[in-house]
Amino acid sequence: MRLQDKVVIVTGGGSGAGEAIVASCVAEGAQVIAIGRDAEKLGAACKKAGGNARPAAGDVTDRQRMQQIVDETISEFGRVDILINNAGINVADRTLEKLTPEDWDRVMEINATGAYNTIHAVLPHMREQGDGVIIAVSSMAGCAPSVLGGVAYSAAKHAMSVVTKMVDREEANHGIRACVISPGEINTPILDQRPVKVTDERKSRMLQPQDIADAVMYVATLPARVVIEEMIIKPRGQGSVS
Repeated sequence: MRLQDKVVIVTGGGSGAGEAIVASCVAEGAQVIAIGRDAEKLGAACKKAGGNARPAAGDVTDRQRMQQIVDETISEFGRVDILINNAGINVADRTLEKLTPEDWDRVMEINATGAYNTIHAVLPHMREQGDGVIIAVSSMAGCAPSVLGGVAYSAAKHAMSVVTKMVDREEANHGIRACVISPGEINTPILDQRPVKVTDERKSRMLQPQDIADAVMYVATLPARVVIEEMIIKPRGQGSVS
């Protein structure tokens, strides 16, 4: 098992790519703490994953709660080996003309500040350990502005990506590595926020949650000497999300 006895924290673990990531980590022998806002969905995802998946209900925008979850993890297991920031949202009205200030704040707080909050909570422990891996499930909209993703989502994913890449710049001397995984279109519940309904046929051609989990597992199990700063993964035929 490639993650035997590793301690992994996954945000957005109750559905979509996060649920698949939780299951894959458990299957590889990890102790997994899955964070999500919906306690019922989170519990169901952990039960389905079986083994060593534990739900930790919380909102990534709640800095104190994220710190509490990390502190409890350290208290029980003594370390955090891998942080996977997967939590993210979008809104239906996403153009500059229609986007409200409230929706801008919400998208930025969850997608960008949420990632910062969890990174801020785990870094002191990873520094003390002398190793750690931080993986962000960002988006191709975090590589270039995306009309499809919208202004808030694109801005937030750019911020998430930069925060994660800065870990490599600033924390390499502590043995900490970071990678941004930037997927194209994924068949997850976030599609429900698209302004135009996505057909089942189109969903079938998109990346599936397990594709993202497989990419995460690849990065998470690389030797400590190897750093992948960014991985772009997209459906065959997708040029960009703009």
